[in-house]
Order: sequence, then structure tokens, then C-alpha cells
Amino acid sequence: MKLGDKLRSLRAVEGSLRGLGRSMTQQELASAMKSEIGRGLSQAYLSQIESGARPHLTHTTRELLARFFRVYPGFLVDDPEGYTPGLQSELRAIDAKVDSWLFAGAEQFTSDPVLQRALLAIAEHEDSRRAILLLAEILRTPDLAERLGEVLHQGNHQNGGQKGNGHPPPSASLRN
Repeated sequence: MKLGDKLRSLRAVEGSLRGLGRSMTQQELASAMKSEIGRGLSQAYLSQIESGARPHLTHTTRELLARFFRVYPGFLVDDPEGYTPGLQSELRAIDAKVDSWLFAGAEQFTSDPVLQRALLAIAEHEDSRRAILLLAEILRTPDLAERLGEVLHQGNHQNGGQKGNGHPPPSASLRN
């Protein structure tokens, strides 16, 4: 798949996730990037990327688009000749689905920012599938979740209550 096709596809997915019932326009994308991540690209530049007039992205442009769409920066290049998604390992395809599911889920919980941040943290983890499986094992082990929550709460309390990141202690979140 060519870079322009990928960008069009990402605009379609993003439009759907935002409840538009259609693809985001290039102008909507440019405006949303500017307001949501503080930097954006012009509609004209996005048009050049999609038309193939700009087949290669600068590192900065690739990072901005990857951050906005929550995809790996390496996704934003032309696929090599002969590449097919079927060549990916099954686990890698599952990881991509898990990440997509977590990002979409996070969008649904804007009224619960603590849960939203937790879902995003898992989605952004290098191996989100493994993180979910680890969480399941923690919850299956009697009293482990409560003990971990207490230990994390004590560590946060010793560091001024919020571990310097503005987030409430995990144990407080677990009790809600």
C-alpha cells in the first residue's frame, strides 16, 4: 500500500471514530492536528502526500502524523514491492488489533479520564497484548491486585502523593 493510500485510510478510520460517518477531510485533519497536538500540516501538504507528489515524509512530519493517528511511525511509508499483510506473524496482527481496540475504547471514556489514561497507557506499551495478559494474571492471583495497589500508593505518597505526573495513585483508581 502506498503512503497516500494509508493516509486516506487513516482519515477514514479517524472520521468513523469521531462519529462523522465519513472520512475526515484533509482540512479537518489539518485543523484537528493543530488544536489537539499543537502542530499541524497544511491541507495543501496533506493533498501532496495523498496524491503521491510527496512520496517521502520528513521525520518531523512522520512523527506528527503517527502521534495524531496513534500509529507506529514506520507505518507511514510505502510498503515494499510484493509486501502483503499476510506476511506478518499472526501475533503481530493481533497486537495491532489490540492496540486499535484500546485506542478506540479510550475514545469512549472521555468522561472517565483515569480509565481513559489507563487504556492509552496499555495501548502505547510496546507489547500491549502481553500487558493485558499480565493484568489478567494479577487479577487471578488472590489479593495481588490489592497488595500492588497498596505498594504503589505508598510509593506515590512518599513522592508527594502523585508521583509527579499529575495522576492519582493507582490504588485510588482501583477502588472506584
